[in-house]
Amino acid sequence: MRRKGEKSENSASSPGLPLQSSGEKMPPWPVFKQIHHLAKVECRMLCLKAHSAEYCVGSSRESRIEEAMIVKFHVAAVQTKTFLGPDEQKRNMESAGEYVAEAAKQGAKFICFPETYPGPWKAPLSYSPILPLTEMARKHGVYIVAGANCPVPDDPARGYTSQVLVGPDGLIGRYNRTIPKGPWIYKGGRFWDYDYQEADDVPVFDTPFGKVGILICSEVYSPELSRLLALKGAEIIFLPAGVSKYELQETWRNLIWSRAIENLAYTVTCQNILGAEHGLAMICSPEEILIESLKPGIFIAECDFDRIRWLRKQKDLYGPPMPWRTKPGILRDWRRPEIFRKNFPDW
Repeated sequence: MRRKGEKSENSASSPGLPLQSSGEKMPPWPVFKQIHHLAKVECRMLCLKAHSAEYCVGSSRESRIEEAMIVKFHVAAVQTKTFLGPDEQKRNMESAGEYVAEAAKQGAKFICFPETYPGPWKAPLSYSPILPLTEMARKHGVYIVAGANCPVPDDPARGYTSQVLVGPDGLIGRYNRTIPKGPWIYKGGRFWDYDYQEADDVPVFDTPFGKVGILICSEVYSPELSRLLALKGAEIIFLPAGVSKYELQETWRNLIWSRAIENLAYTVTCQNILGAEHGLAMICSPEEILIESLKPGIFIAECDFDRIRWLRKQKDLYGPPMPWRTKPGILRDWRRPEIFRKNFPDW
């Protein structure tokens, strides 16, 4: 049985928005918004339809100053219906614009797209989505995490697997995948086809809301990367994924929440949907899974950075009752780097 407003998986996909009888455009994907009640994190599940009122936040300096005071905001994980082929650039960019507009209308300030979405997927990595994504971010006053694979500057025959963070004022930063070493699955693959080059920088990006980290796809299986981002201050870690996980689905799901728990951070993931396969969209806090789905659509949850900062400052104590559902202070009190150096000198 399909959710109300959700298209059948074998129905035709269209980058345009279908019309209601009233003439109002409706999204061809479901939109789910969650506002939980857990200490400072409020969530309740509801299915949202598009409405006629537009949601637009200005990109003025005054707006940015106001945003700097906001610690509770909504994040959208977008599980896209992704197109591959000669016209992928045009079709995916059109759909990306519609996803961003709808997520912003529902109040999202951060919007996460899957790995490589909107592209490019294959060599030559000849187009960049950064400019149109920046225009979307400026128009709607949002921050967008999106796939933007690019040539290696000193070796254009090779390519980085990249996710960019853009905001209303332009490109904030780029993360190039670091693990594993190339060529791995990207060269001559079924979906990707370019000569992948691993990178070695793991940056954290400043935004008016807080510090943002990005990893890509199965890097969730490397706990050291998420911990490194958290130690550098990341309060939310985006982990967009590529394609269907098959037998890895359950362990992948476990790790998305585990990375949130062990780093006292929010984690966000989503996936390209190429056909009728299952996806994995999740937004997790250190204390609960806020929202998750296997289906295509826009999935929104409220995040509270004050709660993250509070949990990181607290000293662990034994209850009950305890004012948290996770171990507080673990980035400080549950770390002894000297043990690693003593027992594994190459650490």
